[in-house]
Amino acid sequence: MKTKSIAAGVLAMSLFAGAASAMTVQEFLTTANTIPQNPTALLRSDTRRLMAEFRGAVRTVRAEQTQARAAGRQPATCMPDKVGFSPNAILGHFNAVPQSRRNISVTQAVREWMAHDYPCA
Repeated sequence: MKTKSIAAGVLAMSLFAGAASAMTVQEFLTTANTIPQNPTALLRSDTRRLMAEFRGAVRTVRAEQTQARAAGRQPATCMPDKVGFSPNAILGHFNAVPQSRRNISVTQAVREWMAHDYPCA
C-alpha cells in the first residue's frame, strides 16, 4: 500500500512539474531557429518536441471551446473542425508576438491566435 502512495505522489509531482513548465513563445522560437530548414528536420527530436507542444496547445484551446459550449457559455474561439497549420504560419504568428510578450505560453499564443482568426460572432 505504501508503494502505491509513493508511486501516486511521484506521478502527481511529475504531472504538476510538466504543467508548471509550459513552453513560452520565446523558448519555442529559440528552439525552432536551431532546426535546419530541410527534410532532415523531421528526424530531429527538437522538431518533434515543438510539434507536440503546438498540437497540445491546439487541443487545449479546442477543449476549452467545447467545454464553454457544453456549459452554455460563449466560447472565446469558434475554431472549425479542421484547421491546417503550416510551419511557416506558426513561426510567422509567433514571430509577430511582440518581444515584450514572448514570455506567454505557446497555449496562450495559440488561444489569442484562434480568437483573432476564428472569433465567435
